[in-house]
Amino acid sequence: MIIDFEKMNGLVPVVVQDSRTLKVLMLGFMNKDAYDKTIETNKVTFYSRTRNCLWTKGETSGNYLNVVSISNDCDNDTLLIKVIPDGPVCHKGTDTCWGEKNETNPLMFLTELQDFIETRYKEMPDGSYTTSLFKDGLNRMAQKVGEEALETVIEAVNGTDERLIYEASDMFYHLIVLLTSKNLRIEDIAEELKKRHNPDWHKH
Repeated sequence: MIIDFEKMNGLVPVVVQDSRTLKVLMLGFMNKDAYDKTIETNKVTFYSRTRNCLWTKGETSGNYLNVVSISNDCDNDTLLIKVIPDGPVCHKGTDTCWGEKNETNPLMFLTELQDFIETRYKEMPDGSYTTSLFKDGLNRMAQKVGEEALETVIEAVNGTDERLIYEASDMFYHLIVLLTSKNLRIEDIAEELKKRHNPDWHKH
């Protein structure tokens, strides 16, 4: 990787991002020695401009930043480091240096779930309910979506909110299985809804 340390007198800014939530956690600076130590230890090390020394994030608190990936920008003078943090990042005790909560958007789990279901589709492990659905074929998968949709409607009309969420979850799961069997993604549904949100969209 080519990194231009000369542009800022031996330093480059480093944006640190949680690899799971995609939240930006903090901004720091590295010199060549800090970068080399980060590569060696797989824990983010910065260069302190006030103390004029290297410091590994977490060496005092224990909240290390464990490196997942490192990439540079188009000018080779800024780094993006994706990490898994061991705890709050800011010295004030907050998750990020902007005081934000570092939490996963629950909607992102739908993508994670389909990734898991796709793995089931490729590997077809014995004893898996998802595997049994794929083996039963398209008609059975479509039937299950219909059954779960009906149960969702029943709970919406006559049930509790808790039961509605439960049945809707079953419906979503079986729909994702069906989409996977057709080589489609939940993101394809999101893209279609995004198109429909445009005021110029007209129903086919």
